[in-house]
Amino acid sequence: MASAAATIPAIRESNDQPQAVRQALSSIREGTDDVDGEALRSRVVEAWRRHTAGSTEGPTVVLVGGFAGSGKSEFAKFLGGLTGWPILDKDSLTRPLVDQLLIALGGEAHDRSSQLYREKVRPLEYRCLMEAAWDNVDCGISTILDAPFVSEFSQADWMQRFQNRCRSKRVSVATIWVECDPESMREYIEFRGAARDAWKMEAWEDYLATLDLKLRPQGPHFVVDNRLGAAVALVDEARDVLSGGGL
Repeated sequence: MASAAATIPAIRESNDQPQAVRQALSSIREGTDDVDGEALRSRVVEAWRRHTAGSTEGPTVVLVGGFAGSGKSEFAKFLGGLTGWPILDKDSLTRPLVDQLLIALGGEAHDRSSQLYREKVRPLEYRCLMEAAWDNVDCGISTILDAPFVSEFSQADWMQRFQNRCRSKRVSVATIWVECDPESMREYIEFRGAARDAWKMEAWEDYLATLDLKLRPQGPHFVVDNRLGAAVALVDEARDVLSGGGL
């Protein structure tokens, strides 16, 4: 019986990519009688064909940023639904850990305004987000990142380092800032009723005073005008049409 190592040169020499993929996937075996290994392998091969069909360009990373309640998550989800690219939402990835870390450090679970959060916790949140993105990129998978990015977009050095790292990996970058007016942001924050937003609602004017509403990302970027909820309204209309609802 030939060893697994001995079969590798034969695969490479045949230049039969589908067969090479199927042979690599042959290591997936049924662990119980109620699963279908061949069906799973076929789904993976079909996904591989779609992923590589006609694609000569590298992956794309889309950074979607904006203040809380700006509509950035809705817009990121819309892009994800259109492209099939995975969305990495900072809060979804890190919120449970962040809450417990804040408690462990002597703070409050839903605090997002203190020096403790800004200096000890926030950097780790964004590190987790970016490391997850690089894992996707290294697999050639385009990815959408959904986070405020307020500090990052304000730093020309951070933006340039990110651009340089992406360029070294042959990754294209699209930076999108979602613009919104204060009244619409407050309405959305109030509607979602998240515990982490309680302090914003309790001291709205103080919170608003900390925002630079003229902020734009350093370097090349796009802007989505969601003032008065205009962009999200268009997204909702497009979703309705795509789902067959029509207008």
